[in-house]
Amino acid sequence: MTVKPRLTHRQRQAQATQQLIIKAAEKLFLDVGYGVATIEAIAERAGVAVSTVYAVFGSKRGILKAIREAWHQVSQAKDILQQASKEPDSKRRVEIAAHATRRQWEASATMMAIYNSAAAVDPEAAAELKAARTGRRTHLGHVLEGWVSSFRPGLDPKRAVALYNALTLPEVYLELVREYGWTPDEYENWLAETLKQQLL
Repeated sequence: MTVKPRLTHRQRQAQATQQLIIKAAEKLFLDVGYGVATIEAIAERAGVAVSTVYAVFGSKRGILKAIREAWHQVSQAKDILQQASKEPDSKRRVEIAAHATRRQWEASATMMAIYNSAAAVDPEAAAELKAARTGRRTHLGHVLEGWVSSFRPGLDPKRAVALYNALTLPEVYLELVREYGWTPDEYENWLAETLKQQLL
């Protein structure tokens, strides 16, 4: 078992400052949009010097990257999906996968809204978002390769990936939970049952 080294007081302060800036930027990006938000406004909202924001992140895109990395740590969706692949019971496997998707979008609703805002005004952010979506499809394809034996008769594997990808898009989660008031539990149960009907 690896023991993590204890942080110094200065390192803890640096982490706290970093989190303060990220939270302030998230709120500002959501309130006024990524394109309108400035480093100066982020610094003011976080209560730190402008030079501190530049020293820690370098730019708004640096902050955007930090928001994305923090989301990956919180959601742990890929780890849960890998657990699903090891489950021998096909129905239980789909239920775990539905939970992974719920965790993914429940943790990332804010991040997705920010990234969509950034992609509208920043070509590099738009390219990152496109690459992330392409990477997700590729990853799902690899995961579902191990599920082929449990698919319903006649279901083409490529069609299975397309169905899985479409049903688990973040827009579906946001539409049902944000717009129609479903609870995350209701979404997860619906997704699990729908995936079973479509795939098994």
